[in-house]
Amino acid sequence: MPTIKPVSELRNNFKKISELCHEEGEPVFLTKNGHGDMVVMSLGLYEKQQALLELYQKLSKAETESLSEAPKTSHDKLMKEMKAKLNE
Repeated sequence: MPTIKPVSELRNNFKKISELCHEEGEPVFLTKNGHGDMVVMSLGLYEKQQALLELYQKLSKAETESLSEAPKTSHDKLMKEMKAKLNE
């Protein structure tokens, strides 16, 4: 369940909001005049989400390339070529 706090909590109780972000490992949603305004999260959670986004982008690119008509190399052939280069 998301944690929702008024934006004034950030100003008045920064330490409490920071602890919530770190302890829960989830973002804290801040409201202004009863409407969503900001999201605050720990640096660790932010970096994790950025890494996931990057992974999804790479997987999407790989899937697009896989479905394309471009020439492909089998796993066995690729491994043989790499082993040959390593043994040179």
